[in-house]
Amino acid sequence: MHKILLLTNLFLFFLYPSFAQNPLLIPPVLSGENIDLTIQEGSVEFFPGTSTATLGVNGNILGPTLILEKGQEVNITVNNLIGESTTIHWHGMHVSAVNDGGPHTVIEAEETWNPQFTVLDNAATYWYHPHLHEKTNDHVLQGIAGFIIVQDEEEGALDLPRTYGTNDFPIVIQTKTFDADKQIVLGANAMDTTVLVNATRNPYVDVPGEVVRLRLLNGASQRIFNLGFSNNQTFYQIGSDGGLLSQPIEMNRLMLSPGERAEILVNLNSSEGQNIFLKSFSSELPTGYYGAEQVGMNAQMTIPDYSSNPLNGADFNILQLNVQEPSGGVTTIPSELVSVTPWDQNDVDTTRNLLFTPETFGPSGMVNGPFVIDGNSFDLNVINQVIPLDNVEIWEITNQTMIAHPFHIHDVQFYLLTRNGVQVPENERGRKDVVLIPPQFGTIRFITKFEDFADDEVPYMYHCHMLTHEDEGMMGQFTVVDFTTGVHEFEEASISVYPNPASQSVTLKGLKSSVIELFNTSGQLLEHRETNNEVESIGLSHYSPGIYYLKVKGMDMNRTFKVIKN
Repeated sequence: MHKILLLTNLFLFFLYPSFAQNPLLIPPVLSGENIDLTIQEGSVEFFPGTSTATLGVNGNILGPTLILEKGQEVNITVNNLIGESTTIHWHGMHVSAVNDGGPHTVIEAEETWNPQFTVLDNAATYWYHPHLHEKTNDHVLQGIAGFIIVQDEEEGALDLPRTYGTNDFPIVIQTKTFDADKQIVLGANAMDTTVLVNATRNPYVDVPGEVVRLRLLNGASQRIFNLGFSNNQTFYQIGSDGGLLSQPIEMNRLMLSPGERAEILVNLNSSEGQNIFLKSFSSELPTGYYGAEQVGMNAQMTIPDYSSNPLNGADFNILQLNVQEPSGGVTTIPSELVSVTPWDQNDVDTTRNLLFTPETFGPSGMVNGPFVIDGNSFDLNVINQVIPLDNVEIWEITNQTMIAHPFHIHDVQFYLLTRNGVQVPENERGRKDVVLIPPQFGTIRFITKFEDFADDEVPYMYHCHMLTHEDEGMMGQFTVVDFTTGVHEFEEASISVYPNPASQSVTLKGLKSSVIELFNTSGQLLEHRETNNEVESIGLSHYSPGIYYLKVKGMDMNRTFKVIKN
């Protein structure tokens, strides 16, 4: 079966050569306060004369583009008609944990989910996709994904192309594997030889001979694209994952890893009548980046069938732009965009360190995985980090594997500080929620703030956005906790905490069946204890002087006490 799949995809690759023959699908638009989404089964004719089973939102494949205004209220109804459980995650958006759509917020078959929230995000390109643990990759491969475009006053005041589908285009790039019946192959495999843009094979799009805006999204399961144009012309990146940059950055290559977005402007004022290809120059990808000629450091470090995929290490066309006459739109590239102000490192409350490793060390594990974070595979019942509300934090993440991993965090946008100890390029200095971490002890540092939303029970996720890695357990979760709400410094509701301040230990009296947790001001869980006793003592002698929080949870109470250690 494995050999048949390999031969089938090579046959399809050469039978249907990559040349533009299909008009690019432009997803329809939904906007306003009330939005109805239905996840449904469908079919698409990717190959002439053959129907392929797919999943989509409000249609056969992909979903409508949601256009939202910063500050607006939104009420979304999500209906699940695919016959199995799924979720919908609003990737990159700053919403409460109960509205985030992570693996805890399951939409059962034939059920409806109704998230409601205020749009707090800056103007940028976001997206939505499933996030059910161990099924994320399958559901995305089958077609469940869509764009979210947030607009705001700052972006609206700039002279930028924003006529959707005319000079402002959503572009999601994906790759898929097909079997002998031309059906989508699910799960992890390396024969993703078919490139799709907006679910279109060999696509072309007519664009005006002026400045056009491309909202680029890497929606692939694993593949990294190294984007540029066939005539090697320059383009200008104006936005990253979570907002506009301070000024356009002139480039001729843009590396985009799974989950990342980038907005670019392409000046086509002098290109009327030309056909220009958006390409991936994958021959230029470094070793260890999925899509390069080689992923491991030697022949033993390889992924099954990887070397047989003709896309790996090759330059290939993605989208043909047919340049038409101008339409009276934008003809110049702006010199300035918006103010970008990272958080001050002097205000940092704590620094967290994460480590990526294979679950099992060895030549195969280093590139194939499964991979883990801090030695732990994902567990729905384990909270890996507890973060105090309003904490400003630096996260330092080190990749001890032989393959690059795109790291994504929910809830927040961050600002990159360094990659391998060096300041990141200008186009990566805006707001981001995905960052590619190089292999072989590659390290990134970013700064962020956890604000607005706190929930003791429902967590957010952080994970590798190579969806196969995520589904295999390369994911952790965190809660944001408001330690200032309901914090009591002395007797409260029949519970006494004494002595306070203390040097050796504190005693809690008046307990029933309770869970006691001790945290430091960084949100690190120091002790967890379950008790049926009325009185419990918590030792403090081995902790440094400072402020600590005792959280007491029971059937009829949830109290937090501030304790001072002398």
